[in-house]
Amino acid sequence: MLLALGALILAAPPFVEALREAVFDGYQRLWPRERLSAPATIVEIDEATLSQLGQWPWPRTQLAQLIERIAAAQPAVIGLDLLLPERDRFSPAAMEKLLPELPAALSARLRRLPSNDERLARVLRGKKVVIAVAGLEAPDPRYPGPPAAAPVRMAAGAEPPLRKYAGRLSSIDEIARAAAGQGLISADPSQGVVRRIPLLASVSGTAVPALTLEMLRVATGAPEFGLRRAPGGLLELSLGDLTVPLQRDGSLWLRYGPHDPARFVSAATVMQGKANPELFQRRLVLVGVTGLGLLDFQPTPLGERMPGVELHAQVLEQIFDRAFLVRPAWADALEAAVLAAGILLLMAVVPKRSVLVSGLALAALLAGLAAAGLGAFAGGLLLDPAWPAIGVALAFATLLAATLAEAERQRRVLREAAARAAGELAAARRIQMGLLPDLPGLQRSTPQLDVAALLEPARSVGGDFYDCVKLDLARIFFVVGDVSGKGMPAALFMAVSKAILRAAAARTGADVGAAMMRAGAEIARENPEQLFVTVFAGILDLRTGMLEYCNAGHEPPYLLGPAGTLERFPVAGGPPLCTLADHAYLTEYRQLGADDGLCVLSDGVTEAMNRRLQLYGATRLERVLGSARPDTPADAVVAAVQQDVQRFVGDAAASDDLTLLVLRWAGYAEGGDEDSADADLDAPVAGLFDPVGGRH
Repeated sequence: MLLALGALILAAPPFVEALREAVFDGYQRLWPRERLSAPATIVEIDEATLSQLGQWPWPRTQLAQLIERIAAAQPAVIGLDLLLPERDRFSPAAMEKLLPELPAALSARLRRLPSNDERLARVLRGKKVVIAVAGLEAPDPRYPGPPAAAPVRMAAGAEPPLRKYAGRLSSIDEIARAAAGQGLISADPSQGVVRRIPLLASVSGTAVPALTLEMLRVATGAPEFGLRRAPGGLLELSLGDLTVPLQRDGSLWLRYGPHDPARFVSAATVMQGKANPELFQRRLVLVGVTGLGLLDFQPTPLGERMPGVELHAQVLEQIFDRAFLVRPAWADALEAAVLAAGILLLMAVVPKRSVLVSGLALAALLAGLAAAGLGAFAGGLLLDPAWPAIGVALAFATLLAATLAEAERQRRVLREAAARAAGELAAARRIQMGLLPDLPGLQRSTPQLDVAALLEPARSVGGDFYDCVKLDLARIFFVVGDVSGKGMPAALFMAVSKAILRAAAARTGADVGAAMMRAGAEIARENPEQLFVTVFAGILDLRTGMLEYCNAGHEPPYLLGPAGTLERFPVAGGPPLCTLADHAYLTEYRQLGADDGLCVLSDGVTEAMNRRLQLYGATRLERVLGSARPDTPADAVVAAVQQDVQRFVGDAAASDDLTLLVLRWAGYAEGGDEDSADADLDAPVAGLFDPVGGRH
């Protein structure tokens, strides 16, 4: 046991590393960094700015105005946490192409005007402005070489194993050449949390500093960085008199302080000339987006989500306050040695002392390990007491009472529990499938409607669902939803969501958007796991073919036209349910023609994955749907898509729940003769269609 636990600590498999990071996160929550200095000011393009100055991305001329206003206050340097990889579509020449009806003279004049990118480059030129570079795992053909970066002078010795990026995403060359420097903004979250960021990484074979380091270099006017090996297997990066300790791969452990609104100034305030110039004078100014719709928020060990641009400010404060965290290479060996010493001590005490004395010895060991870990963190060292503590606790339990018979009994209990769990999951799957609507019965009672559906959970149970039910004699309510997550929690949330959506539709009447809003409020009321659900819901009037619908963050459906045409609905008009409180969902309308069909699906169809990790994709799905004839029954369309997805996936494990609902409206009822309509519905189908484009 001693050897096994020591090997675990030294090998650091993922579950060991996950526990270790959880301990380090706990240190940060107990002891967050106190903000001693304020070297950085963040100019945020926030919700207020977007509402006043327009949606992002702005015309480059507007960004240039913002930079000019900041530069007027004489900051030490400006860092743009922004990527501008495409040319400005608002440039005069670009607008001329979009408006061919302009007079020839005006069009010629627009073509002669400088582009917005040129104007931004003109503003950047000669100013201390650093722009961002993002590292990519694969090369981008638009940027074939490494970015222009400040030189890094490495001391004699082997080149350190820096984090490597095969490619990059940068701003266009015209802007990049005008900037004073370029810095990396990439990070590698662990378990979804940003704990370390690369301050120095290899991009296309060239060492590139982080945005924060490049800002410091440009602000001080230093020509290069220095890098040498430091004790403990660490690296030391130098910039003039400034030194920063790094891990051996060039990364820095972030020592977080709480989110502080005092770091931020709204870009709208700057553009209006109302910002205090002292906030920028001789400061390191960061410009970034924080608008909620732009989704640049990162989870932190403090349990709060911060805008990505604030992480750069945290790094700068950390460097100025000298509040560094490092984990030396010898930390694993030290933790293994502490574990060995603790187990040997228990082996000497437990067999010869009472249970009380043995328990006190264990408590003293655990308290000592916890105190040592906190003390090391206070000194800037990351040492993990968790695994030594687990090891000595296991040794204590083993020395007191562990026997082979007890171990066998525990294994038998676990096997029985697993069998019970498997049986319960099977029963849950039967219950879930039993909750699906009776589509054949619905079809028999509504001759103007041809409907079929498919639901295949990726696991025993899943979070996808569909429903199709009569609201009255003339209207059909249908819905397809996808709950975030997998397994039993998603299935339970699915059942609740489906029931609430059906009830909301029945209570609200013809307004699908109002039904969605009411359902979202009711679902969110009992949502302790913070799950959300994407939904496409609609009401089809069988008398007129009028379809009213609402899309809450779901995959847009397809319209199957009578002439073999295929059209995809617009992208979702609202967020998923349970993401934004009291969001007013809009009801949209579409007139269906006779024999028009509607194919509503979950992303499990387009994101089905084969063994080569390739996605099924919308293109292949559209090829299958486009080959359907106007008289193809709904169940034949569903079967064709199902067969094609299965051929593509092969024997790969299902990556997501697969849900598909196909409805086809037969057209206006003539004379109200329901028996005649039933006879038409029951007439034999001429044949199925080949899912790749032909009949069979």
